[in-house]
Amino acid sequence: MKDSGQLTIPLSFQKTIINLYGEKGQLWLENLPSLFTHLSQSHNLRNLTLVDNLSYNLVLTGLQDKTPIALKIGLDKSALQQEATALKAFAGNGAIALRAHENGLLILEQAIPGTSLKSFFPQRDQDALKIACIIMQKLHQAKIPDEKFPHIKDWLHGLKEYTLDSNNRDLSFHHHRASVLANRLLSTMAQPVLLHGDLHHGNILHHQGNWLAIDPKGVVGEPAYEVAAFIRNPILQLYIHPDFEKLIKVRIFLFSHLLQLTAQRIQEWCYVQSVLGWIGALNDRENTTPYQQFANLCVQFEMTSP
Repeated sequence: MKDSGQLTIPLSFQKTIINLYGEKGQLWLENLPSLFTHLSQSHNLRNLTLVDNLSYNLVLTGLQDKTPIALKIGLDKSALQQEATALKAFAGNGAIALRAHENGLLILEQAIPGTSLKSFFPQRDQDALKIACIIMQKLHQAKIPDEKFPHIKDWLHGLKEYTLDSNNRDLSFHHHRASVLANRLLSTMAQPVLLHGDLHHGNILHHQGNWLAIDPKGVVGEPAYEVAAFIRNPILQLYIHPDFEKLIKVRIFLFSHLLQLTAQRIQEWCYVQSVLGWIGALNDRENTTPYQQFANLCVQFEMTSP
């Protein structure tokens, strides 16, 4: 798809939006071509091309005047506003640059060549982890701005809201254990910083000789919470890897060593987040197996150096 007026939306993306938003999503999809044309003209955008693997937002790359950009359009306007606020806070601290934003729209610097750390898995797993550590250290230097950001305790409400199912004894066991553990972790939390909130392999891109974070959620919490998303990803490829257990152990101890964090605390946050992800996947009728396997593995771990 090139230039304005020729927007072809993948059927898989359409299904995702309709499943999430129903009639509201259908109406948004119908209005996308005209919205796209308007945005292209009002922001001087051209040569726009859809990226692969769309999730919940429409993302295109192209040019604004002569500058390479990425255009992100979505129905969840509050989430896009939160991302814009986080990118402003992270400016100069390891994140992609935000060029402009308005209601339901972000215009971002385009990462070139844009290769993600997914390309490092599994052959260069430790190299990817070291790059992630550098990015985290930069991001966590950012000052927490005056704007309201959620706290990780807000994100953990999913544990409290889960209704126990007597037919799912495995999840009930983990839910109780994770709830108790989450309360202890929150009560003993280190000095909070502004976290990316979803810093996995796919959200770290190569850009002109550097690595930069994209798609920040923006949440306040301790650094040990941040590493868990990276440790459990790329989740679909990781949990079927023959050295799954060893990879997880090595990642935990390397993050502990490189970031000067307690290995046990990292492992505990990994566990809590895996149970929360399990509940989320169950509610969304998605594959729960990776989260279940990860939770079971965390319980089995004895934190000894691999």
